[in-house]
Amino acid sequence: MTKLSLASLMLAAFVLASCAGSTPYTQAQNGGGYGFSEQKIEEGRYRITFRGNSMTPRETVENYLLYRAAELTLAKGYKYFVVVADDTEKTTTYRSSGSPYYGYYGHGRPFPYYGHGWGWGASLGGPSISSSSRYSAIAYIKMYDGEKPNLPAAYDAGQVLDNLRPLIQRPE
Repeated sequence: MTKLSLASLMLAAFVLASCAGSTPYTQAQNGGGYGFSEQKIEEGRYRITFRGNSMTPRETVENYLLYRAAELTLAKGYKYFVVVADDTEKTTTYRSSGSPYYGYYGHGRPFPYYGHGWGWGASLGGPSISSSSRYSAIAYIKMYDGEKPNLPAAYDAGQVLDNLRPLIQRPE
């Protein structure tokens, strides 16, 4: 193996290793990318999002979103928050590798017109199709002080932090 191809192989392995793993609990850079972000809507009301990469399970994305809501609630001087609306979106990306055979039907005559298409002629291994999914969660929350009401969408921020803290993976 030449030095150049060995160096290329090592660089490729490093890039793959750095990308492997789920999105840690961190702020998204420049308002995009993976991680959490929030936007103040009005006093005590925020929109919070968490975007995970394809290695981040849905449950983790939703846990990180709730954790951020609890952190923000306490940081703003409130004790509990109510999730007014929320949603988790799944985005699936499909990739193909390999090359389909673009054959001709008959003696060099393109069919149907330009000879492009699947299944004409012999296959050269055919394409391989893979998919990956990413989850993005969003919640609109309203923060309150005082005693938490007995509502399913109301969360005690301190308890949320205590209960979810063991599940939080921070960047190294």
